[in-house]
Amino acid sequence: MKKLVFLSGAGMSAESGIKTFRDSDGLWEGHDVMEVASPEGYARNPELVLDFYNQRRSQLHEVEPNAGHNYIAKLEAHFDVKVITQNVDDLHERSGSSSVLHLHGELLKVRSTGNYSDIKTWPGDLVLGDTCERGFQLRPHIVWFGEAVPELENAASIVSEADLVVIVGTSMQVYPAASLISYAQRSVPKFYIDPKPKISYEITQSMNMEILEMTATEGMSKLHERLIANLT
Repeated sequence: MKKLVFLSGAGMSAESGIKTFRDSDGLWEGHDVMEVASPEGYARNPELVLDFYNQRRSQLHEVEPNAGHNYIAKLEAHFDVKVITQNVDDLHERSGSSSVLHLHGELLKVRSTGNYSDIKTWPGDLVLGDTCERGFQLRPHIVWFGEAVPELENAASIVSEADLVVIVGTSMQVYPAASLISYAQRSVPKFYIDPKPKISYEITQSMNMEILEMTATEGMSKLHERLIANLT
C-alpha cells in the first residue's frame, strides 16, 4: 500500500464547531493567547489556564467529526494513512483514523509538571491540587508557545517516507509545523486544500504541489474520489 500522509490544522476542526484564535483577532475564546497557551501565562495564573482548558475539554465532548475527518479515515481501506495534526482534539481518532500523531499535544490528556513523560488520559476537569503519584501538579498535555515540540522529529520521519502528502486545514504559516512539508521528497505528489491559500505559484511548482481552493470538507470530498479513481 502507498503511504499517504495528512498534515492537518485548525481548519479541519473548524467545520465541526471548534473555534481557532487565528481566524479572528488573535484572541482564543476571548483570551489573549499568551495568557492561556504559554508557560508564563500558566505561572502567572494557573487557575485561569486550567479553567480555560476545562472549558475547551467540555466543548470537545459536544462536537462530532465532520465529513472531512471521515473521508480521511475511509482512505485507510486503500492506503497506509498517517495523520500528523496540529489540532489537540480527538476528532481524527473518533472518525476512525488509526494512526494520528499530535504535534501540539492532546486536550484529553494531562501530564505531570515534574515529569514530562508522565502522561495520563483525563476526560474531565483538571484543578489545582490534582497531582501525579509523586505529588507534582498536573497540567494540560498541550505544547504551549515557547515550548519544544517533542514529536517534530517523528513527524519529519513520517513525511520523508510518504508516497503522497495532503495538507488540509492549515495555513502553512505556523512554525515549526509548517517546515514538515520540506521533508517530503520533491517527486512526491502533494495536495494543498485551503479556501484562501497563502502560497505562491512558483513555490507550488517547485514542490510538485496542487492547490484545491476549497474548505476541508469540500476538498476532501473531491480528493477522496480522485485518489480512489487513480488506484484502478
